[in-house]
Amino acid sequence: MESSKKLQPLLRSFVEKGPAGNSLAVMHQGKTVFEDYVGYADKESQLPIGKDTIFRIYSMTKVVTCTAALMLYERGLFLLNDPLEAYLPEFKDPHVYRSEADASPASRSITVRDLFTMTSGLTYPGDGNPTERQIAKALGELNETQRKNSTSRDLSKLLASIPLAFDPGTQWRYGFSHDVLGALIEVVSGKTLGEFLDEEILKPLGMRDTFFTLPENKKHRLASIYNREEDGSLIKNETLDEEFQPNATFESGGAGLLSTLGDYGRFAHMLANGGEFNGTRIIGSKTIQLMATNHLTAEQKQYYNWDYLKGYGYGLGVRTMIDPAEAGINSSIGEFGWSGLAGTWVLIDPKEKLSAVYMQQMLPNFEAFQQPRLRNVIYGAL
Repeated sequence: MESSKKLQPLLRSFVEKGPAGNSLAVMHQGKTVFEDYVGYADKESQLPIGKDTIFRIYSMTKVVTCTAALMLYERGLFLLNDPLEAYLPEFKDPHVYRSEADASPASRSITVRDLFTMTSGLTYPGDGNPTERQIAKALGELNETQRKNSTSRDLSKLLASIPLAFDPGTQWRYGFSHDVLGALIEVVSGKTLGEFLDEEILKPLGMRDTFFTLPENKKHRLASIYNREEDGSLIKNETLDEEFQPNATFESGGAGLLSTLGDYGRFAHMLANGGEFNGTRIIGSKTIQLMATNHLTAEQKQYYNWDYLKGYGYGLGVRTMIDPAEAGINSSIGEFGWSGLAGTWVLIDPKEKLSAVYMQQMLPNFEAFQQPRLRNVIYGAL
């Protein structure tokens, strides 16, 4: 795989126009075929990005959480079509907002599958509908101690007290579904989400620098995150790291992990390699196939309308390629992955046994510009 001649200038062009630094690793059939680090983890001190740089991976946490939940599915501890209230009773008899002032019973229960596929009716906080506004209000009323010391189950119960944005199974809507899946993992496994991930995924794969809270002795390795102004200048954002402090207890299954390029690369290549990495099996290959199968109906897919994900469906917590022609992308059908708020991105292709992990720390993240270009260059080198 000859990729360095094209990928290196591409990464440098990203840094010239956007983030203070970035890094990319590509693995193919068990071997690292490309790895590069460009620019700075901290621009002010000119600390370079390197192998030991720790990144906020935000929503790339979702792929880890969904993998963990599917490991429990493989053990017969739940079924995808089970009603969520069988495990989290707070979701019994859900209601749905029909208007700003009217909430009535939902047409059916939320299922476990709805959590995986973002079809639950749960949202993130915002101002787009009554559910988003009520979630924003409820979270805003928590004081700093409550936010830091809450658990996945606390969030689950708070969300269950607020009417849903739509009847379960009728739409796709990005939101807190995978955080509630984290609470399901805790109930079914009898462990905290962090304990389960650590024992079942992180330690077996040798991911020593992946965690929800940042150890004191590794704080100096956390990359700075920057806001990019309209003129292209980068302003360090120092307001986003409350949940990563050692005394915080909340473990967000949707957005809470910190990781390194090498650590997440091991996880990604395990999935690309059918569930096994360096002789350690984490999950079955048939389960990965199910994960990377489009689960959205035609009705639900109307709402899965992010422009840069054209040609993709949505599986069990991941985008999945279903139409390369519509996407204008040269990847395999079934290529899957996700990305994170600050511009991190993962590509997983079991057919080619190919994986790629890209890391940066910038808001806004330029994902619609960067990720398709990275993907096309990587596949062009096969």
